[in-house]
Amino acid sequence: MANYHVTQKKGQEGWNVQKEGGKKASVIVSTQKEAEKIAKQYSSNNGGGEVRIHRPNGGPIRDSDTVRPGNDPSSIKDTKH
Repeated sequence: MANYHVTQKKGQEGWNVQKEGGKKASVIVSTQKEAEKIAKQYSSNNGGGEVRIHRPNGGPIRDSDTVRPGNDPSSIKDTKH
């Protein structure tokens, strides 16, 4: 399983897709939506996991999505996406 974070550093225009525990971004794209889509693809290709989407400019996590076949600790269906 692989968890990924979608972040934007202060002063940066693009959005990073970074594997949890990684030292640098796997990819940098122009929109948060595009970064989220890529992070979910990467996670799925690595056996599933969590994709954590952060607020702009280095902000805290605003949402987290489980990518199959990940193990979601909550059985509540995500209605945001």
